Amino acid sequence: MTGGTAVAARHDAAGRHDEAVNALARAARAGDIDAMTELGKRLIAGDRAPLLPKDGARLLVDALRAGSTEAALRLAVLAALGAYTDQSWHDALGLLLRAAEQGSEEARGQLQVLAGRSARDAAPAEGWRALAASIDIDSWVAPPAGVTVHDEPLVRAFPEFVPAEACEWLIGRARGRLRRALIYDPAHGGEIADQMRTNSATGFDLADADVVQIAIQHRMAAVLDVPVHNMEGPTVLHYEAGQQITEHFDFLNPRMAHYEREVTNRGERIITFLLYLNDDYTGGETDFPRLGVRHKGRRGGALFFVNALPDGTPDTRTVHAGRPPTHGEKWVMSQFVRSRAVLNARAERVG
Repeated sequence: MTGGTAVAARHDAAGRHDEAVNALARAARAGDIDAMTELGKRLIAGDRAPLLPKDGARLLVDALRAGSTEAALRLAVLAALGAYTDQSWHDALGLLLRAAEQGSEEARGQLQVLAGRSARDAAPAEGWRALAASIDIDSWVAPPAGVTVHDEPLVRAFPEFVPAEACEWLIGRARGRLRRALIYDPAHGGEIADQMRTNSATGFDLADADVVQIAIQHRMAAVLDVPVHNMEGPTVLHYEAGQQITEHFDFLNPRMAHYEREVTNRGERIITFLLYLNDDYTGGETDFPRLGVRHKGRRGGALFFVNALPDGTPDTRTVHAGRPPTHGEKWVMSQFVRSRAVLNARAERVG
């Protein structure tokens, strides 16, 4: 941690986030590469800072030119997503390769997974450049075969959506970041802990997304025929035995004041996409009581359901629950899709 980032960290610990941003800005102007990178990450996601993504992207480019490995990782995500730059898998993989050759274990793990290997495998004998050249990104983003579970509202399942190595990677990324999952409090606003939701969760926004995640989102977008920019940052959910989320809706109820503003500004949550990251547990089904559907996905399988009627209003038939595992632990990635572009903004919890 450099001087500028250390000063910012002390301000953050005391809740002085404006002072932290100012400290990073001063250090960045003085040429502190780590401060440039940290401030860029904050600005692209509005993380304890103003949401100024174009300014953040420019700072990351400056940090990259100065040799920052972390800036290469962040810019690889922006290139893969097409956020504040042209969408380019060539550029995204090139930036990952650059970070891998600079020693980044995060970049190396992503290249391994994208090449169909485990992130825990030994370094490739052919070298990182050859491994990156072997990645077939078209196969990652192509829509797989699916089956219709329910017609109206539409629920579709995909037995093989991503390889096991991607599931392992996402679980590994989430471990150590999990916090008690919260719900929205309609009476007072804000988020609270409640017995209706006892699992844990962690969200990923532009400041901490990775290219594996973005490739999966592109595949989801291809299945749904919607722009990838309509996707919020995803959330990885973890359920220990006995933990659950009881019956709820994923759409945002526009009759609630907070959600009315949210829907007006950023659109409705029209689709939920679930990616099942493991299957070595009992119980834990995704249950739609009004549809008579109970689904337990296999590792690497996926399910999506449409939360809105054709006119865009919420469909209350999509009430559902994450039933508790009775043995073992359950991991799922949840992806909300909006009716308009949100450009992978900060992940939000279910209300």
